Amino acid sequence: MRVLGFESSCDETGVALVEVPGGGQGVPKLLGEALHSQIAMHQAYGGVVPELASRDHIRRVLPLTREVLAQSGLTLEDVDMVAYTQGPGLAGALLVGAGVAVALAAALGKPSLPIHHLEGHLLSPFLSADPPEFPFVALLVSGGHTQLMRVDDVGQYEILGETIDDAAGEAFDKSAKLLGLPYPGGPHLAKLAQQGDARAFELPRPLLHSGKPDFSFAGLKTAVLTQVKKLGAAPSEQQRADLAAATQAAIVEVLVKKSMLALKETGLKRLVVAGGVGANALLREQLNAACAKRAVRVHYPELQLCTDNGAMIAMAAALRLQRGFARPHTDGSFAIRPRWDLGAV
Repeated sequence: MRVLGFESSCDETGVALVEVPGGGQGVPKLLGEALHSQIAMHQAYGGVVPELASRDHIRRVLPLTREVLAQSGLTLEDVDMVAYTQGPGLAGALLVGAGVAVALAAALGKPSLPIHHLEGHLLSPFLSADPPEFPFVALLVSGGHTQLMRVDDVGQYEILGETIDDAAGEAFDKSAKLLGLPYPGGPHLAKLAQQGDARAFELPRPLLHSGKPDFSFAGLKTAVLTQVKKLGAAPSEQQRADLAAATQAAIVEVLVKKSMLALKETGLKRLVVAGGVGANALLREQLNAACAKRAVRVHYPELQLCTDNGAMIAMAAALRLQRGFARPHTDGSFAIRPRWDLGAV
């Protein structure tokens, strides 16, 4: 069974082809993948422009599909199912991927399968060289989402804690913007932080000692704004680097402590980290150290698969097929869900 996956929820167009092993045993195999990022296009506006994102998805999706098929040495006739991101995400962007996927499936006489974007991130570490085993605790840090979940199997997700306001990714991006860094802010802030001293500024760690695995980062963003105002109109490069380092340290400390709390509460000895913030080097370093002390295995997706991509959508569909509870469509109809709680999957 070969699954062609499409991801177009925001500012990346991703297409990938995954093969489910014969007999349904073993981890599905990635046969080919291609990705186009719209970062350069949106940088001029300081953030994602939904209309431009949708138009660019239209331009990219078919050439990327051809690239994936060329990588795999297969043709469209070799595809058995087409999966796509149904939500959450930008409505116009989602419509592009869903429309192309369902139309392609109908033209081929094959079924199509809608997938939750965050489930794709959650299962993306199964694409790595060291895939996890169920059950595990998952730290999902993607864009506007920060959640800790107990994952017992595909489709068996229990939310342990989540953000009550800003997510970790938003805290990175908004703080970066306050520091005058370009879009996307998170990676630029992490790079600037390498030159700074995290002890130079004292920033809050909201809910750090609450005893619950919930998050709050809005107060941190406000604290960064206060410090930026204190520095005046022309802070030195060192001051900006120090504030970036302090901001990153605060976010990472909260993520690590809450992850350890979730592991303690569940009694599980395996942690999976997924989503764009999971690529942060300091987060990986501190999670690795904290998990080593507790004899906990920690898994990450490959760096190139931390951001949005078609491989995670195809993989999520393949794993659902393996479990036998995927509900593909064959009537050519589809719907998008710009707002969609993973807990409802």
